[in-house]
Amino acid sequence: MSRHILIAGASVAGNTIAWWLGRAGFDVTVVERAPAFRDGGQNIDVRGVGRDVMRRMGLERAALDHGTGEEGTAWVEADGRVAAAFPADGTDGPTAEMEILRGDLARLLYDAAREHSTYRFGDRIADIGQDGTGATVTFASGLVERYDAVIIAEGVGSATRALVFPGENRSRWMNLTIAYFTIPRMPDDDRMWRWYNAPGGRSVSLRPDRHGTARAMLSVQQPPGGEQDWDADRQKSWLRERFAGAGWQTDRVLAGMADTDDFYFDVLRQVRMPRWSAGRVALTGDAAWCATPIAGYGTTLAITGAYVLAAELIRTADVPTAFAAYEQAMRPMVEDAQGVPTIAPRLANPHSRPGIRLLHAVLNVASRPVVRRVTGKLFGGRSKDVDLSRYDDHPSGGKQVEPRGRPGGGGVPIVALGGVGVIAFVAWRRASARAAGRTGPKSGGMKR
Repeated sequence: MSRHILIAGASVAGNTIAWWLGRAGFDVTVVERAPAFRDGGQNIDVRGVGRDVMRRMGLERAALDHGTGEEGTAWVEADGRVAAAFPADGTDGPTAEMEILRGDLARLLYDAAREHSTYRFGDRIADIGQDGTGATVTFASGLVERYDAVIIAEGVGSATRALVFPGENRSRWMNLTIAYFTIPRMPDDDRMWRWYNAPGGRSVSLRPDRHGTARAMLSVQQPPGGEQDWDADRQKSWLRERFAGAGWQTDRVLAGMADTDDFYFDVLRQVRMPRWSAGRVALTGDAAWCATPIAGYGTTLAITGAYVLAAELIRTADVPTAFAAYEQAMRPMVEDAQGVPTIAPRLANPHSRPGIRLLHAVLNVASRPVVRRVTGKLFGGRSKDVDLSRYDDHPSGGKQVEPRGRPGGGGVPIVALGGVGVIAFVAWRRASARAAGRTGPKSGGMKR
């Protein structure tokens, strides 16, 4: 008799779990509160062990073919001149080899998963009751159904998580407010991710896609002030005020924001949960451990965690045992990714013009080939990534595609890249000082 599994959330993590469990013969239902599948979203990337999971699913090539076509990352001045550039070279730098829009990746996974799973859109979980043999779920639509396990694969603000784990999330605020949205593409837009810093901890960036549009981001480095709870009109008004006169292409971005249909705004915070399961209910993806985009590893964590959770459920019929094994395997990788210091957004978003000049100088050093090679060696892999070889023989219920070719690199988040640049820049300054017969540079720098 097949086990009945309910998954809440039809994005990357939820669709990945549905793919694996459905192929293994489980009776899988995915519930999504949106009225239909959501294709929107901004750029994400898949690195390292996440690439291995995509390879095992036979979807790696398709994901690469659906990529954004981004050719690298460039920091620009107000007049558009490039201050530092990191061309994509087949390794995972700021622009990963597998750069894809969230909606495109989720759609790829959804199309593959729905062959063996049932999807229910326009509904949500209203209540969950548990006993020793299963979970009784009441939906907002009034349906009441029984499941062997419930997996919550929703976002950072998961309402379903609060039903089962009330008050347990200890958010770690990252002092960065971000807005993402799509705007019209212009004839002079290139294929680079262009990043502009303005005084006051503000940044504006534009990224290419394959849909004839551009993906815009506005961010402000500041402590949280509850802005995530405002309605969209108030959030847009606040952004217009904060970015007035910021320079570069800010006016174009603000004009596009007025008409966009996929505006997303959030105050970044990590999800810190003391446990990821309670009885027959488990958390995964951002609902369990959101590391924020600053970590540069969120999608990789979502895909890897979904695979590990599915594999453990396939291995054993004892649901709590499977949940415990999943958490034991994933917890070190998650904690490593969440280790980004809270000062990182401040370093990447200087508040003064001298600070911006210093950042650009650091990035210019970090972009040099010799420093990029050092960066690759230092940050080319993550020692706490899950070892997937332990799942090589699990009965997935379908042909498992074996890894082939070189594995994806561990990734070089911009924060790490900047750190290497700082080291190189300081070393260069000291060497220059010695050559000039001085003991070192005069004190000074960015205000703290």
